[in-house]
Amino acid sequence: MDAPHTNSLSGLDLLASAVILLDGSGCIRHVNPAAEHMLDSSLKGLQQHKLWSLFVNGEQLETVFNQAMAQEFSELRLDLTLERAGRESLQVDCLVSVLDNRATPVLFELRENVQQLKLNREERLFDQSQANKELIRNLAHEIKNPLGGIRGAAQLLEMELPERHLRELREYTQVIIREAGRLQTLVDRLLAPHRRPHIVGDVNIHEVCERVRSLIVAEFPDGLTIRRDYDLSIPEFRGDKEQLIQAVLNIAHNAAEALTDRIANGDAELTFKTRVSRQVTLAKIRYRLALDLHIIDNGPGIPPEISERIFYPLVSGRDGGSGLGLTLAQTFIQQHLGVIECESRPGHTDFRIRIPLP
Repeated sequence: MDAPHTNSLSGLDLLASAVILLDGSGCIRHVNPAAEHMLDSSLKGLQQHKLWSLFVNGEQLETVFNQAMAQEFSELRLDLTLERAGRESLQVDCLVSVLDNRATPVLFELRENVQQLKLNREERLFDQSQANKELIRNLAHEIKNPLGGIRGAAQLLEMELPERHLRELREYTQVIIREAGRLQTLVDRLLAPHRRPHIVGDVNIHEVCERVRSLIVAEFPDGLTIRRDYDLSIPEFRGDKEQLIQAVLNIAHNAAEALTDRIANGDAELTFKTRVSRQVTLAKIRYRLALDLHIIDNGPGIPPEISERIFYPLVSGRDGGSGLGLTLAQTFIQQHLGVIECESRPGHTDFRIRIPLP
């Protein structure tokens, strides 16, 4: 037959993967809705374009197309990274099929490689966090010494003030002393994870969750329901229990504060959920088993403008927040060779802690 049958195209349009039909010269003749979405263009805008021209590094697609036209294979599967000018690269599983159809002899099926995307995101998060940690440590040390000098000079100046001007000028020296003290506290908090010794022992993650739950209940006794969905078969592992309690508490406390409106309405929910994941890659290392701890709330979600930066120091989604809670939590979990990830939308925010298990 000389053209794809209408019913065949209707069937392709129902597929979740991106399907692209090419003519004998490599020009696009048909794409299904999933392909329109992946390529961010309409069928009309894509028609008559060669598939490989859509990508900066499309040479491999052209090579595979020529092999298909030469009947070197009937079906070929490969993993590709397709780069688009000014946009994020596509990690895809690509299936190329040779069709018995003169009008559209070659079919490309592209499926986003979710696992590869996830690995890339984890690596980026880990590298970013390591760079942030080094920057914070160096910056905090550089700030700490001048701060002590400023505070000391203000105290000496206050002692030397003439009696007749003491009351009116002391107000200014006290501002300097107070603000220097506040910054000193901030710097100490930034340096805390690197100063405190790592006290390792056997940790039961459910004891950690229950400790945090009791603290949250004490602070928010009304309007907040805390649900527990535990896998009690999760084994103990070696870790610093106090650090883990602090990390989980920082996340849970942020969630409870984000639930203020729902707490007032009496329908706020916070869930602690534990599971085991298998064959997990964390910080570029493969582990047979890993703890999956989810801290889920039904709050308004993380503002989109800060969603990519929530683990950066001094980034906060609420007025008066220090912006250090999640930074410290990520540092503590990374000291356990793990990572914290987050998915958020209005009504559902899920912080996921993953730590290797023995």
